[in-house]
Amino acid sequence: MTIDHDRLFKEILTTYFEEFIALFFPKVYDAVDFSGIQFLPEEVFSDVTQGEKYKVDVLAKTKLKEEETVIIIHTESQSYPQPDFNERMFIYYGRLYEKYRCRILPIALFTYDQKRSETDTFTIRFPFHDVLHFQFLMIQLKQQNWRQFIHTGNPAAAALLSKMGYNEKEKVQVKKEFLRMMVHMNIDRAHTTLLFGFFETYLKLTSSEEQLLKEEVKMMRKPEGDKVMEIMVSYEKEGLDKGLEQGRVQGLEQGKKQGKEMNKIETASAMLKKDMDVPLIAEITGLPPEDILRLKEK
Repeated sequence: MTIDHDRLFKEILTTYFEEFIALFFPKVYDAVDFSGIQFLPEEVFSDVTQGEKYKVDVLAKTKLKEEETVIIIHTESQSYPQPDFNERMFIYYGRLYEKYRCRILPIALFTYDQKRSETDTFTIRFPFHDVLHFQFLMIQLKQQNWRQFIHTGNPAAAALLSKMGYNEKEKVQVKKEFLRMMVHMNIDRAHTTLLFGFFETYLKLTSSEEQLLKEEVKMMRKPEGDKVMEIMVSYEKEGLDKGLEQGRVQGLEQGKKQGKEMNKIETASAMLKKDMDVPLIAEITGLPPEDILRLKEK
C-alpha cells in the first residue's frame, strides 16, 4: 500500500505540536503561548508555471507570551529533495501573509532519508542592491543524532526517532530506546497506537532483529524490562487481533460476493427454463451474455 507520508507527519505534528516546538526550537517555545492554539484549515496553492497544486501542511494560530499579537507558525514537512524548495517556502509565506496579514514564522521539516545539506534562505539581489533576504527555520531529521533525544520524555521525539540519523546496525537499539520512552511516558491507548504506528512505518525490523530485540529486553533491569516486554506483547497481540479481524471481514465479503454470483446464476437458469431472451436475462441479472449462453448450452 502507498504510504501517505504527509498525512502521517501532519497527524504527529498537530497532536504533539507544542512538544515538537519544544524539542527543536526552545527559543520559540519560550516565547509562544500555546494555551489557545488554533489549527487553521488547510491551504492549497496553485503553481501557475508548473501546473501543480501544493498544500501547506500545518498552520497553527497562536500568540506570544509577552506581547498581545497574533502569529501563525507555518510548518512544512518535505519528504523528498527539491532544488527550489527554499523558493517555494518564500512563495507560501507571501501568499499566507497576503491572506492573514500577521507575523508568520515559517518552519521546514526535512524528513527524507538522504543526508544532504539544505539551504534555509531565499535571496534576490543585484550587484548594487539587496532586494530580499528570506530565512526560515528548519530541521533535517536525518542529520539528528537519535541518542540525544532518548531521555527527553517527549512523545514527538519518540515518534521521530524512526527518521533520525541511525545506521542499519543501530536499528534494534533505536527501537529498544523507543519502547523504553513509551514505558516512561504517561499517555493513553489512542496516543500509544498513534506513536507505535508512526514509528513502525519508518523503522521496520526483520524477524531475526525482532528476536534480538526481545533478548536484549529480557536483559534489561526490572521492572523496566518487564514493562517494555509487556508493551511489546500487547502491541503484537493488537496487531494479530487486527489482522485476524481483517481476514474475517475479507472472508465474509468474499463469501457474500460468491453468494451473490450463485444467486445470479440460479436466477438466470430459472429464466432460461422459461425461454426468456438472453439480453433480457443479462439486463436483469447483470451477468455477461456470453456466460448466459454457456449456461444455456449446459
